[in-house]
Amino acid sequence: MTKNVSFRDAGLRSPLLRGLNRVGRIAAAAGIAPRLDPDDIVARAVEAVGSDAFGSDSYREPLEVFVSAIEKEADLTTFGRLAVRGMLTSQLVTRIRLREWMDRHPEAAKEEIRRPWVILGLPRTGTSILSILLGLDPMARPIRQWEARTPVPPATLATAAEDPRILEAAKQFEQLHRLNPPFKAMHPTGAMLAEECVPFLMLDLRTLGLETQALVPSYGRWLERCDMRSAYQQHRMALQALQSAQPTESWVLKTPNHLWCLETLLEFYPDARLIWTHRDPGPVTTSVSSLNTTLQSTFRDDPRPREVGAEWLHKLKHAVDRGMAFDDRAKPGWCVHVHYDELMRDPLATMRRLYGHFGEAPSRLHERRIEAWLREKPQTADGKHVYDPADFGWSYDELAEIWRPYRERFDIAREAR
Repeated sequence: MTKNVSFRDAGLRSPLLRGLNRVGRIAAAAGIAPRLDPDDIVARAVEAVGSDAFGSDSYREPLEVFVSAIEKEADLTTFGRLAVRGMLTSQLVTRIRLREWMDRHPEAAKEEIRRPWVILGLPRTGTSILSILLGLDPMARPIRQWEARTPVPPATLATAAEDPRILEAAKQFEQLHRLNPPFKAMHPTGAMLAEECVPFLMLDLRTLGLETQALVPSYGRWLERCDMRSAYQQHRMALQALQSAQPTESWVLKTPNHLWCLETLLEFYPDARLIWTHRDPGPVTTSVSSLNTTLQSTFRDDPRPREVGAEWLHKLKHAVDRGMAFDDRAKPGWCVHVHYDELMRDPLATMRRLYGHFGEAPSRLHERRIEAWLREKPQTADGKHVYDPADFGWSYDELAEIWRPYRERFDIAREAR
């Protein structure tokens, strides 16, 4: 029998985590807490690598804004503070290593990222399965979850199959699942699975990926207004490094973060093949809110579902509103629209339509791979993610009204509940 899993199950933390937070509360009462300071985080990254080759100081403002938001808004546990400090340090370490690797391999900067597939849809709209199916094209590939975390040195064709970082990433996912068991049923994780390209934007600390870790509304408002060019510079550099070691004709990229900065995305990838996926935004919003409540509860005692829901409703609306504003002034056919029910009903036909929109067709080998994958499509045994809009202070009827302009523009049907 499939077990139903919700954000409420996230309270079933490991004994180690409960013990650490218990000690942390005692220490905090005595005025002792893990330090979160931008200068200290930068110093830790520099010490870890033995270099300060950041390339620029573009990371500095988002670092300061995010840390300030953490202190004022996030209410992190001791483990949460340690985890966030470690995450920020790790991103800066990877940034330095990427810059140093590119300096040692100047030929990599000549790699052209041509005609990437870029999936723009909100989470839970079929973006994961679509990226998997596109990645079965022998002429394209997605970013793997393990290499998104450690892109340099890039694995070569000779070493990729046995790269030790694959096992390291698998162990990290196992640890996350032990700390927060429900998350496994809510979001697919695996070292070799397709990953969003958010980790490459995170190298500049300008991405909604940071907001999955903690409730930080002030950082979110700053992110909506900031210049994203420096983040896309890191993004492109990471792809160039990976492509120089394992050549590919095109990439499969995805994140809703692209929706609100489409001009910048197209500045860096002017020939990108854009796909906007659509699904009833009521359950999408509720599912995303549940997912982020679950993830953030790893680092905070009080799950605060209504606050998390309000923030992510705002975030998703901002992305879609910016996407629709771009749609108002863009040329017809600037992207191809895919509805979730269409994709689930006939994935192969959907793929043919996608390629046809750009004047192409899937190769016979690609179609055979899709057919083979669909026959062996993995069935989850980790539980079913369930969510109730009332937990976040709304109903599906209220969400339907909030999202009415979006639903009507793209003829998105409401799902039976």
